[in-house]
Amino acid sequence: MIGLYLADLAAPTNGSPTLSVSTIERRLSGLAWNYAQRGFTLDRKNLHIASVLAGIKRKHARPPVQKEAILAEDILAMVAALPYDLRGLRDRAILLLGYAGGLRRSEIVSLDVHKDDTPESGGWIEIFDKGALLTLNAKTGWREVEIGRGSKDQTCPVHSLEQWLHFAKINFGPVFVGTSRDGKRALDARLNDKHVARLIKRTVLDAGIRAELPEKERLALFSGHSLRAGLASSAEVDERYVQKQLGHASAEMTRRYQRRRDRFRVNLTKAAGL
Repeated sequence: MIGLYLADLAAPTNGSPTLSVSTIERRLSGLAWNYAQRGFTLDRKNLHIASVLAGIKRKHARPPVQKEAILAEDILAMVAALPYDLRGLRDRAILLLGYAGGLRRSEIVSLDVHKDDTPESGGWIEIFDKGALLTLNAKTGWREVEIGRGSKDQTCPVHSLEQWLHFAKINFGPVFVGTSRDGKRALDARLNDKHVARLIKRTVLDAGIRAELPEKERLALFSGHSLRAGLASSAEVDERYVQKQLGHASAEMTRRYQRRRDRFRVNLTKAAGL
């Protein structure tokens, strides 16, 4: 029955739109979760389910749609387009911290000033002379992200964070909160992660990034993941450090985020003597 259901999702008989492979896999995960909640087990490796899913992947699978990476020159232009009022200080800190830390948008807005400040906290910050240490409760478990200070204050994520906390008078609770309508006073409510996505799209337009494209196409190219992809693509360091910063369990996942890299930097053909 599950196999027939999956097959119908991939080739509907009632005129419904065909679902993508990733959506079908999410549906199957939802079924497995529902089974578990009721004390049953859905074996995804069952021959009927696995063979149907493999056939769907062979016929319908497509490469994943990747968002455009925000590169170093892009993030500099984006923060330069922000004003220097309180709201601008906050948004500048969000962009620079998210970029330098390779953070997910949910990780950015879930930060607290201290450990256990709020029940819904997703992590906290510690600021030192040489940089900031973020302790995050991420998708893959607790991890630490080290963000060093930049070469100048205007583009330093740690300095921007300090400026926001100082002028917003935040010393407890959520790091990133809303501001009053006039942009001069920090409020108590934590920002929603959708603010980060909207901020990225707005500053991409204001900074004139990919200005040769129509506005609708430019907006579709960038999202919260553009910050993570930007760090992975721009950082000229050993891949292991990028993998650790992004919190990936494998190097292969990190490579998916790298929009530009020397794929043949390690030449195993020559190393094997050929």
